[in-house]
Amino acid sequence: MEECISVFDMLKIGVGPSSSHTLGPWRAAERFLEELKDEAILDEITRVKVDLYGSLSLTGKGHATDLAVMLGLSGQDPEYIPVDDIAGIIKKIETTSEINLANRKMIPFYFLQDIVFNKDFLPFHANGLKFTAYKADDSEYESTFYSIGGGFVVKEERSNAKQKEVIKCAFPFPIQNAAELLNYTISENKSISEIVYQNEISMRPEAEVHSELMRVWNTMLECMYIGCHSEGILPGGLHVRRRAFDMHQNLIGLSNYNDPQSWLEEIRKTEVKFRQILKWVSCFALAVNEVNASLGRVVTAPTNGSSGVIPAVLMYYMVIENHNAGEKEIKQFLMVAGEIGSIFKKGSTISAAMGGCQAEIGVSSSMAAAALCELMGGTPAQVLMAAEIAMEHHLGLTCDPIGGLVQIPCIERNTMGAIKAINAAELALETDSKNAKVPLDKVINTMWETAKDMNSKYKETSEGGLAIAVNMADC
Repeated sequence: MEECISVFDMLKIGVGPSSSHTLGPWRAAERFLEELKDEAILDEITRVKVDLYGSLSLTGKGHATDLAVMLGLSGQDPEYIPVDDIAGIIKKIETTSEINLANRKMIPFYFLQDIVFNKDFLPFHANGLKFTAYKADDSEYESTFYSIGGGFVVKEERSNAKQKEVIKCAFPFPIQNAAELLNYTISENKSISEIVYQNEISMRPEAEVHSELMRVWNTMLECMYIGCHSEGILPGGLHVRRRAFDMHQNLIGLSNYNDPQSWLEEIRKTEVKFRQILKWVSCFALAVNEVNASLGRVVTAPTNGSSGVIPAVLMYYMVIENHNAGEKEIKQFLMVAGEIGSIFKKGSTISAAMGGCQAEIGVSSSMAAAALCELMGGTPAQVLMAAEIAMEHHLGLTCDPIGGLVQIPCIERNTMGAIKAINAAELALETDSKNAKVPLDKVINTMWETAKDMNSKYKETSEGGLAIAVNMADC
């Protein structure tokens, strides 16, 4: 059987700064609450303790893992919570030493004691967390989850991290790898986005597919808009100054607009030269990841740490390449990007804790390259070639965040991933796919082998690379 992954599994709306360290633990807390409800013991709980393991422990503070767990246990939804409410909810928990469990029962909660950072790793996955609920009679209920990247959360039912949970897939075109996807496009005489669309409408009504894809894009657009209009210093102690604001001001000048859509239209009127294009693409990517670093709302694509690549490349297409682009092109782009991401998840990993930053920026660049290539008229074979080229030049990229924060080098890496995606799409468009030497599936397999060989200190632990070469005191 094939693993059935929707575009909306790969493009999730949530809160920064990390899909594996923030969104995943948040969702794990929600699932834990559901288990307590299923066991009919939620109202009997008098205390909850959370143990964080491995990468979640080593970089959890910088990634707001502790905050995410508290918000999840409070019954808040990362997709819809007003981000301006987050600080107040956390402050109340810390000052009152109480948490509103599942938003229906107040219990004592001492966050310095009840969230435990354990540096040791659980054998199943680098991102483990265990919830323990205590009842008045001192009996306990325990549940362990693993945040495997991109906001995906699993239990330890699988024997190892490479084996994928078997899900009966009802898609008319079940896809496990790039070769199968290409074969469908040939046999059905359809583009990749058309194949993906048929799969999506087999799960939900067409109107819902349309509205949800546009909600994803509008969240991306709003995120870029907010990032380009916010200045100051990012939280966390590195004293990183936001750059998108100044870059945006230098690019757009005194243009007149009052919302994200009119802003997009004004950008279309600006000067277009190579340097300006580089700056605009970089500005879009910086804007998203500066919002992400400040616990803002972003779209996990396929992770929060790489959330700037896909919106930056799609925005590039809309404001530089095709001024007539609208909903049709937006949906086409997102469907292709989501499908390429799902193939990487099935064949390798999208977790930096498992594979380094090649699993985040590399995959997002590959997703964006493929999507752009289709919009620019590429054949399905060229689209897959674009994805392959983008990943090929991210192989071995480590994850070494300074201070455990999704800031340095993470924010800038999104600009590089976006530029590489555009370059990869152009190279693929100028190449006869019959002459391709490296299939996408071979690169995905190579990425997984590279991930397994990579030293753990370069896998989102902040124990190697820039994370130790540059410390907080240097900043």
